[in-house]
Amino acid sequence: MTNSVLINKFRACFNSEKALIGMIHIEALPGTPKHKLEPKKIISNAITEAKIYEQAGIKSVIIENMHDIPYLKSAVGHEISTLMAIIGYEIKKQVNLKCGIQILASANKEALAAAHSANLDFVRAEGFVFGHLADEGYIESQAAELLRYRKLIGAENIMIFTDIKKKHSSHAISNDTTVEEHAHAAQFFLSDGVIITGKSTGMQTDKQELIRVKQNCSLPIIVGSGINADNITDYFPLADGFIVGSYFKRDGKWQNPPDKERIKKLLEKIPEL
Repeated sequence: MTNSVLINKFRACFNSEKALIGMIHIEALPGTPKHKLEPKKIISNAITEAKIYEQAGIKSVIIENMHDIPYLKSAVGHEISTLMAIIGYEIKKQVNLKCGIQILASANKEALAAAHSANLDFVRAEGFVFGHLADEGYIESQAAELLRYRKLIGAENIMIFTDIKKKHSSHAISNDTTVEEHAHAAQFFLSDGVIITGKSTGMQTDKQELIRVKQNCSLPIIVGSGINADNITDYFPLADGFIVGSYFKRDGKWQNPPDKERIKKLLEKIPEL
């Protein structure tokens, strides 16, 4: 099944038939328990990581406030969203990369506002369809509110890619629905693409789930965790995009900066990208 309009929009967003997206984990932002650095240093470090990705051959990145543990649920303060917007703006200004944003946890409207202000290309949204229990608490679905907000602020050029059966979460409450049913619901509620992950950061995505979603959903499909140089050729035919975080980092740890040699090793496996 294919949706030619959305697939073409996806390819135009990334200037490619497939998207390989490097993760930039922004250092702890003001007001969060682990915050230490001045804003200008946080911005500078993020730009440095973006340049590493660009120099290694990556064409797209996504910024995420993963160091802001413990995460607030579904809303963050202006001290977070404004600095994330500035970081995204500076990345787009200083490197020739497509750039997306996610603000944890499930702060989707704040991410969309930041993306709109910074002229970013896409947003990763959790809690789009089907509520679930995360470590931050119960995450309500936000599709209706989020898409109305996108319309309100005139940000319809920004694509919204949505996690389904999200990692780091319990889905017992929706256990009688399959991952492909979640994908179909996301499609019906006008998602621009679905993201499928393993159970936690760095864990491989279930290939059988990926195949079932591909057979039952016409949206672009993005693999959101577990991609590395050893398995990229297995996953490459099955999805339209790949978000790579842990593997691209030094020693394979998400807390570290990107490692140019690890990036090049993976890219060598998919020369057609």
